[in-house]
Amino acid sequence: MPGLKEVRIRIASVKSTQQITNAMKMVAASKLRKAQMAIVRLRPYAAKMNEIMQNLSSSMGDSGESVYTKVRTPEKILLVVITSNRGLCGGFNSNIIKAILNLLATTYAEQLKKNNVSLITIGRKASEYFRKRGYNVVESHDDLFDRLTFENISPLAEKLMKGFADKKYDRIQIVYNQFKNAAVQRLVVEQYLPILPLAPDPKASIEKHLIKANYIFEPDQETIIQLLIPKSLRIQLYKSLLDSFASEQGARMTAMHQATENAKELLRALQISYNKARQQAITKELLEIVAGAEALKG
Repeated sequence: MPGLKEVRIRIASVKSTQQITNAMKMVAASKLRKAQMAIVRLRPYAAKMNEIMQNLSSSMGDSGESVYTKVRTPEKILLVVITSNRGLCGGFNSNIIKAILNLLATTYAEQLKKNNVSLITIGRKASEYFRKRGYNVVESHDDLFDRLTFENISPLAEKLMKGFADKKYDRIQIVYNQFKNAAVQRLVVEQYLPILPLAPDPKASIEKHLIKANYIFEPDQETIIQLLIPKSLRIQLYKSLLDSFASEQGARMTAMHQATENAKELLRALQISYNKARQQAITKELLEIVAGAEALKG
């Protein structure tokens, strides 16, 4: 059994760790409230804009097809990987990295062999992992989380749109964690470009499928589409980053809460160990005193 001094040192160390994890939990909870509010407000707007864009694009037919809706054979692939800049958030980052490795090993195995898969990383954890292992990381934007605003995200969205329009990439996908609640994050592999047509709801009636949205266009449908699509794509990227940031704070808060609880359990076990060691030390001292007294009598 360890001595009293050793147990006291361990108790002090665990208490210090517990204070740190509890402080990190509170910081993450504070950031989560703001991040959750931002993503909850943006989602309905982003979803409706995406629905209108897909509805209008599909109703225009081939004559009004946008450059961003043209489906090409996926020879050149770009994956936008969104992780965090810091760790201590459970499996938040490792799940994203595993999803990318799985995509490269299955869906894009042929393109990877031809060196036709490129990565844009957002977050230091992804940047460090894929650069060290020699993957084709064309850009890293780890500073975006320092000032997460629509204006700062827009230039990257413009680059992605230009890369697809110039046929530098045939398909662009975003891989990130979608925020559900503080304890749950959903891994999402979302197609960014080309824009997919609006998928029909299988639960909806046949009559509902036949109904098309009736919009009044000013100046005309083609012009509206050309303006709407880039704006919608910028919002889509911004939403992905907000989702990831909120998920990160939720994952960190949950991980730090669990670490704090584990520290409490460890402290209980160490306190019991300390009490036993102290009891043994006292008993040993008493026995020595009794033995000494008996020796003096003799």
